[in-house]
Amino acid sequence: MSYLDNVRVFVRVVELGTLSAAGRDQRVTPAVASNRIKELERHMGVRLFNRTTRKLTPTEHGRVFYDGAVKILEAVNEAESAIADLSRNPKGAVRITAPLGIGRRLIASGVPEFHDRYPDIEVRLRLSDRNVDILSEGIDVAFRLGILEDSNLRMRGIMNCERVLCGAPTYFEKRGTPRTPDELITDHHDCLLLRYPGSKEYYWTLQTPEGVRKYEVGGPYDSDDGDVLTQWALDGRGIVNKPLFEVKQYFNEGTLVPILEETPPLGAQLAAIYPHKRFQDPKVRLIIDFMAERCQRLIGRMLAEPAPARMQEPVT
Repeated sequence: MSYLDNVRVFVRVVELGTLSAAGRDQRVTPAVASNRIKELERHMGVRLFNRTTRKLTPTEHGRVFYDGAVKILEAVNEAESAIADLSRNPKGAVRITAPLGIGRRLIASGVPEFHDRYPDIEVRLRLSDRNVDILSEGIDVAFRLGILEDSNLRMRGIMNCERVLCGAPTYFEKRGTPRTPDELITDHHDCLLLRYPGSKEYYWTLQTPEGVRKYEVGGPYDSDDGDVLTQWALDGRGIVNKPLFEVKQYFNEGTLVPILEETPPLGAQLAAIYPHKRFQDPKVRLIIDFMAERCQRLIGRMLAEPAPARMQEPVT
């Protein structure tokens, strides 16, 4: 077995907590991952993990070795990247993540094209609407809609994205159309919220004549999948807060209609977020450049469709 491969598995076991998770990450079986850890322990003559039925936690020796192992792998990656940059033939795996909506519409469909252009680069894509911890999960690049909050990360802005409130005509026929943001609350409208552990969308931030205001809206159900919220809105189950490019086609079809256009939600920036050192890797630069251009082109195309007609007099 390659000693370096053993070290890579060891690092991911520490970070992910189980052999099965580390094995999936490194594309080996749990049995192979276990053998690599045992090989390391035999080589060093110490136990690296305390084992329970559910989780492996590093021993004191394991914690010390982890700190050094991370530095070793970073040095190897930087050296490989430097050589690849010189040869203009980048190789290896790049791990990227994105929310479900933009991931399905913009990122996933571009992965095969990226691989065709750079066949020696493997792309490992993870889609999730939860707030993925980039550092602990070993992510190279996260494509996100939002604000950079972690100072240990860097951000490259791709484009600003307008957001809208909308719902199905059938919902507004039954419940009436809110004329002001306050009526979202006073009339107890069903607002469809994106929620997951650590989620901050327990309110909507709207742009009003008095400035930006937060509204603590609510509804009978929520989800951690943004596309589920869109489908509920299409089914007439409530009002949703979405990036315009995600729902523009439904406006054109008339299956969703915008509301409160004079007081829209605060927009969001689509950006590539990555750890400080990762941008030195040519694979990371290439995939950010590729996906940034692709997102700008596809979103521009979506928004270039005929603009939806403004709503008629709200139903009361």
